[in-house]
Amino acid sequence: MKVTKLVSTCDITDCPTIYATDRGTLLVQGETPTDHGLQIPAHETLVEIPMELIQKAIRDNLI
Repeated sequence: MKVTKLVSTCDITDCPTIYATDRGTLLVQGETPTDHGLQIPAHETLVEIPMELIQKAIRDNLI
């Protein structure tokens, strides 16, 4: 899979980030919340990212 960084909230590697793939999908890097109380299947996960990241991606016409 080819991954391209679209937008991030900072320049280091441990920040919320959105990536595009050559599969036509997005990958999201962010914190994994544990206090949500939801039933998530074992093959899935939740990732928490700030709204600022989505707003920046939209404002920059990246998504």
